[in-house]
Amino acid sequence: MRQFAAVSPIVPRGDPTRQTARMTIELIPLATATATLAEPFFLPDTPTGTRVIAEVTAFDFAGDRLSGHLKGHASADWLTLSPTLLGTLDVRALIETDDGALIFTSYRGRLDLSTGQGASPSYAAPLYDTGDERYAWINKIQAVAKGTLSSDATQLVYEICEVR
Repeated sequence: MRQFAAVSPIVPRGDPTRQTARMTIELIPLATATATLAEPFFLPDTPTGTRVIAEVTAFDFAGDRLSGHLKGHASADWLTLSPTLLGTLDVRALIETDDGALIFTSYRGRLDLSTGQGASPSYAAPLYDTGDERYAWINKIQAVAKGTLSSDATQLVYEICEVR
């Protein structure tokens, strides 16, 4: 567990009596997620950079609190790639848990491809939405993820943690 200093919002900036408070940020393991990606579609020279659309053909979650797989076929990463090969992730998927609940997940993040595929980690901030009472807790969390892209860009494996 790592601690971060946070400035008290009550004391105005520049006040010599301003104190810092300590807060902790905990990362609680949620799941390991493995995404299998189809051959991507490339749209170069768009107003926001190169669009790389990779359909997700499989998405498996394995964890003590969240285990499941991709439901349906409407899942993809709508990546935007800058001229310096910095990718901005934009992923949406529907997960069916092992006990039948449906959970929508979406996340944005960053992926540096300037040193080659699979050379740098991917970072993401997943959110989850469900109406299933058994998983109501997941609607309230913010997660973070760190992943690795395979050298052939067909698989992405994330370690996902809940932030507390």
